[in-house]
Order: sequence, then C-alpha cells, then structure tokens
Amino acid sequence: MATSNKAAHAAPASSDTASGATVHDVARVAGVSAMTVSRVINGRASVSAATRDKVEAAIASLHYQPNLAARAARTGTLRIGLLYSNPSAAFLSEFLVGAMDQCRQGGGQLLLERCEDIDSQRAGIACLVAAGVDGILVPPPLCDSPEVLAQLNTMGIPAIAVATARPSPDVSAVRIDDYEGALAMTRHLISLGHRDIGFIEGDPAHTPALLRRQAFEDAMREALLQVPPHRVAQGYFTYRSGLDAARLLLAQTPRPSAIFASNDDMAAATLAVAHGMGLQVPAELSVCGFDDTPVATTVWPELTTIHQPIADMARAAVSLVIDEIRQRRAGEPAPATHRLMEFTLVERASSGVYAPPGAKG
Repeated sequence: MATSNKAAHAAPASSDTASGATVHDVARVAGVSAMTVSRVINGRASVSAATRDKVEAAIASLHYQPNLAARAARTGTLRIGLLYSNPSAAFLSEFLVGAMDQCRQGGGQLLLERCEDIDSQRAGIACLVAAGVDGILVPPPLCDSPEVLAQLNTMGIPAIAVATARPSPDVSAVRIDDYEGALAMTRHLISLGHRDIGFIEGDPAHTPALLRRQAFEDAMREALLQVPPHRVAQGYFTYRSGLDAARLLLAQTPRPSAIFASNDDMAAATLAVAHGMGLQVPAELSVCGFDDTPVATTVWPELTTIHQPIADMARAAVSLVIDEIRQRRAGEPAPATHRLMEFTLVERASSGVYAPPGAKG
C-alpha cells in the first residue's frame, strides 16, 4: 500500500486523458451515454457487441486513452469517489474534512463529482468509474436514491450510504438515530416550558427528514400537546427554504413560542427572520436546529442543536469502503455493515425558558 499520496483530488475524471478527449466526447461520437462508455472501458459484460464496437471505434478515432497512472494507482493508492448533491455547504464542508483526513491516513485519494438530476447522477457515476475509483461514498440526499444505489450495485462498485435514516440491508451505511435525536430536542423544548412549538421539516425525499418530523410529533403527543397542521412548514434543508418556512410560521397570530428546524441552515434562516421582525431570541422565540454544522456557532445567538458527528461519519465511511474493497480483492465475502454513531444535544443561547407574552425577562 502506498504511504504517500494526495489526500484529495477533485478533478473531473472525464478529462483525464492524454489526447484531451473526454468520456463525454467518446459518448457523443458513439451515440451512447457516458456510462456505457465507462462500462466498455472497464470491460463490463452488460454491453452488446454492436454497442461495444461503436464505442471502441469512437475511442480509436478520438485517440482517447485513459490516464495510465490512474489505472496503475489501483494496485497501490485506493481511489475513493464522492458523489454529492447536498444543498447544505456546511454539511459538505464538514464531510470533506473527515473524508480527506481518513483518506490521508488510509492511503487513498478522494475524487469528487457533483450531480443534480437523474441524468447527471448517472454521468457522475460514469465519470468516477472511468477514473478508476474503487468505491464510492454517497452522502445525503443521494444516500436515499434507489436509482443511484441500484446503478452502483449493477456496476459492482462498493458504496457507502451516509446519513440515511433507513439503510438498505444490502448497502453499507453510517448514520445516527435521527428519530431519537429529534425526540430529544423536542423534549428539551417542552422541558423549558414551551407548549406551542413550530416545526420546519426537511426535504421529504430524504429519510432523516421524515423521521425527524415523526419524532417531533410523537414527543408532542407524548406530552399531550397538539400539533396543528399550520404549525408545520415545509423546508428543503436550504437556507432559502428556511426563510420561507420561518416567515410562514412567524406571520401567524399567535406566534409559536419556539421553532425547531430540521437542520442548522433552516434554523439560521429562522433567526434571520426573527431578527428582521424585531423579536428577541430566546426571550420571545426559542430556535433550535439539527446537525451542529459550523453555521450553528457563526450566527447570533449561537444555535441549540443536535450534534451529528459529520466529520467522524465521513471517516467511518472511508474506513468501511476501504475494508470492503480489500475484502473483495482478497476474494472474501463483504457483507453490508451498518454503523450507528452517537449524537448529542448541544444547548446554546438560542433556546430559553418559556416566558408568557408581556412577561419581563
């Protein structure tokens, strides 16, 4: 195993050739997808002879040649792909810190590929595979994409789903207990005397968002408290969606005395809306988030939140994928492994004891 390497390599895999031609150039000339080109390059059997001939002809006409150093690296330094589309820059930043650190320690290179819709997801995977990655990390929200996980499974690429709330039994995963985390936060607000609590939910396509809302409602029900439909606002884990949701909740009469947002970005947006309305936090409104990303301590007042050890989860994911790669290379079984990390409730200045309207505090 090579001991000296670049810990991170965020280059577009599709341009890694001697001639300057890319995987997408080959795909365009051959009239096929970039993923099909990568399958031909990597000798996958799931390509018809006719299609293979077209791709090989395009490769020859363009003088396309994958970087041989990248191929050779597979026998030494492991190449770990990261496929991401997370709308939270704070989450991604924390994730990268952990992933790069573990790659440095484990003798790996980290290759990044950003994607958005289904087509770009397929192209992103194709680019990573064409670059010779040995395994791929799939953080949220792609960790909950059946299409992405099915594609990686079909291609025989080890994948680690990170921060999914409902991991597939066939895919290794690293996560926290989102339900228990949201339950703890809601109980915390109730313990401070809050009875009328608003909730900003996250992207419904991401399983933690669903569990966090379920836990909020269960904790309220446990305390014999109602959750009127108008006290739940839709968000999508982005700051902008948090602004819209907070405006909706804080325009109501009466206002909730506390708002629990499903992530820190939306909680930070809630603080911004509250400040704009002249509300004192936490004297007139308590605000809580989830994740404990850097934004939680860069806003004022600092956020009470659930600490999700994102960097440590990334480190664990890199370790898991490296172990799985080595097991496969040794011809050993590599069953899916699910690792549950601990969360903690971090109490800061954005939450306080409930004070009735008009009370001096």
